[in-house]
This record gives sequence, C-alpha cells and structure tokens, in this order.
Amino acid sequence: MNQITDETFEQTLRLFLRSDVIDLSGVAFIDPYGMLGLLEIGVLCMQEDIKKSILLPKSAEVLKYLDRMDFFSYASRYFLLEPSASDGNTKYQRNADSDVLLEITPIEKSNDIHFIVGKVRDRAQAILATHLHYDERAINGFIVALSEICQNIIEHSENKGFVGIQKYRFPSLNKNIVKIAVMDVGIGFMKSLSQRFKLPNDLEAIDKALLQGASRYEDEGRGHGLAGVRKFVNHWNGKLSIRSGTARLSIIPSWARGKDQDRGLQNFPGAQINIMLPEV
Repeated sequence: MNQITDETFEQTLRLFLRSDVIDLSGVAFIDPYGMLGLLEIGVLCMQEDIKKSILLPKSAEVLKYLDRMDFFSYASRYFLLEPSASDGNTKYQRNADSDVLLEITPIEKSNDIHFIVGKVRDRAQAILATHLHYDERAINGFIVALSEICQNIIEHSENKGFVGIQKYRFPSLNKNIVKIAVMDVGIGFMKSLSQRFKLPNDLEAIDKALLQGASRYEDEGRGHGLAGVRKFVNHWNGKLSIRSGTARLSIIPSWARGKDQDRGLQNFPGAQINIMLPEV
C-alpha cells in the first residue's frame, strides 16, 4: 500500500485487521487520519490481547514525519515495530516552520482538552492565519469546533481517543488545507444514542447526531456540539466526514471527493472523524 489516508482507510482497515503483520514498508504518504487509524487498530487488537507487528516504511521522509507527529510514542504501546523505530537519539524536533498544528495527542479526560486547545491556540496564528488566511474570529471558531469534537469523546465514547492536525498543500486545488483527525474505538453513535432513541443502523445514528443535533443526554442545550462543528465547516467550505460502526456520513464541498453516505463498511467500533479546511 502506497498511501494511508482518509481516502484509503477502508482498504487499510480490511487488510490490517486480518493481517498478523502490518506492512508499511512501501508507504510513501500518510496523513493524521491514517496514523490514528493504525493506532486505533492497535488499541482494538490489544483489547483482545493481540499485539501485531508493524514493518516500518522504508522512506526516510515518512519515518521523519511519523516521528515528528509522535506516532512512535504511541505505536510502540500497541505494536511490535520492525525494525525498532528509534533508540531515542534521532528524535526529529518540531521547529517554528513546521506544518504540524498538533502532534498525535491522547484524549482521555477533560484536562487533555484544555492542553490540546492551549497548544493549538499557540500555533494557530502561525498556521491558520498565515497559510489559510483565517482571521481571529475564524481561528476562535476553529478552536471551539476542535474542543467540541474532543469533548464528544469524553462524554460519549466511554473510551479514550486521539487527535492529530496537519497542514498540507493540496495540489489539485492549488491551496493549503488543514486536516483534522479525531478517533476513538468506544461505543459509537448508535449505542450512545440508543439510551434515548431507537435507531435502525449506524448511518441513522450519525445522521441523528450530526444533522439533527441529538444527544444521549436529555438536558436542554445538549447535542449542539457536532451541529456547531458542521456549521463551522460549512461556513468555511470544508469537508466533514464521520464514520462509526459500518457507516460513514460526509459533507462534501465541490472541491473534494467522496460520497455523502456509505453503508455496509467493515465494522469498526467508536467514531472516526475527518475534517478538511481549505485556504480562503
């Protein structure tokens, strides 16, 4: 497999869930969604007392990027890395010109969200303002949206998760893009909402949460987090995709590829969220 991204995730999932060895040796490109997907496969396997091996990419650039995103810090917990990623002497430090807005960061408790928001806020001006031309209001909206998505894991997943954010140059659009990936392998939308609603499938559950603002809690004012994220993404002509269980629901702008709805996917627990925000 040459690329591991949001677009190749289904192929990645089918292949690597069944394989004892995850072969990344030929990978030339991987994005935050691909990294988090690999980690969550590892988390899921570890829950079943299975520790798979990863054959690391041969590409020095990919290894450098994985290291800069702190991938190895977490991958070594869930996988046997072959060859070993690093002895700790070749750590690639993030520099001021880095396009990394947020290295892979765990989400386990509310304090993690404060840390994530603080870290992103410190870097937002350099990346979001300079490369995406977002003004202060847009940057604040970005921070709020990120906080809401992370809060969803704390409140609804009954598990922990990961987040990672990176800026890229999008050749076909000739613009800069920020990719945000947030994932967990918790109970997912359908089980979370089943306390209040009778939903026939995963797609209906995602729809209920994203498009109708439903929440597992009856308190007035709950359930607007994802709706707010959707409005923010729509306002900035971004792409939003939410996968849970066997389905994915997406909001696709004219510049992006993909389908609005996907059913019958490889079953994978929890929620996997992908956001792409373009330069304005």
